[in-house]
Amino acid sequence: MGIKSKKTVGAVLIIVFFAIVSVAMLFPLYYMFLASFKSSKELFRSGMDLRIVPALMSFDNYKLLFTSKSIYLSWYKNSLLIVILYTVCSLFFSSMVGYALGAYRFKGRNMIFVMVLFVMMVPLEILMLPLYKLTVKMGIINTYAGVILPFVVSPMAIFFFRQFVTGLSKDFIDAGRIDGCTEYGIFFRIMAPLMKPAFGAMGILLAMQNWNSLVWPLIVLRTNSMFTLPIGLSSLLTPYGNNYDVLISGAVLATIPIIILFLLNQRSFISGLTTGGVKG
Repeated sequence: MGIKSKKTVGAVLIIVFFAIVSVAMLFPLYYMFLASFKSSKELFRSGMDLRIVPALMSFDNYKLLFTSKSIYLSWYKNSLLIVILYTVCSLFFSSMVGYALGAYRFKGRNMIFVMVLFVMMVPLEILMLPLYKLTVKMGIINTYAGVILPFVVSPMAIFFFRQFVTGLSKDFIDAGRIDGCTEYGIFFRIMAPLMKPAFGAMGILLAMQNWNSLVWPLIVLRTNSMFTLPIGLSSLLTPYGNNYDVLISGAVLATIPIIILFLLNQRSFISGLTTGGVKG
């Protein structure tokens, strides 16, 4: 067998392998989608039934989400607002910090970067108590600010932007200074457009991280009307009964924003990860 034939066989095997992995990863989504059209009794009766039986399926579960008594839309709105505000603010501040650490040389730069790495390794459980005391003193308990502000500058995003910026040519910065641009002008008008792949990649990661966040919002938010989707859906599982009708259909709708975000930004996501991983 020639070298080209071996490469072809290897490529086919890799494609088949990842196809199998993709199907395995999509299997839970497929089952969840089918289950969202079935009643709780049917779910317990049929179990892991992957057949599409129109007679046993209906839109009643989705109708329950949009009744006047349902608070699901309020949870959805809270999650969307928090994710949008958090992602925009985190990208803005984290990109500036990462850009400064990657583009400028100043005393204490390496120490700051080491501190960023250290914070990345600290578990949330260790930070919860001091952060909670801080939010209480600031009077932002049960508010969007209480969920967003403690984590608005992401160490992970700072590290990623710093690594991405170190792979960019510093000639752009020098050219901007020669043309009379201020340092802020260089960042916003020259470097930020070049960092678009990094913004795309981190935008998806930060939005997904915040969209699925449960522990910290559960600590900060108190009233049912302020709950986010993860908290609201988890509250449907209680020792006194489980509302699977709303839980599964609500979980299906909860996946839509992240899927749309990824589809709209997948090129930047892939480009940002590959560029940030190779350069620097």
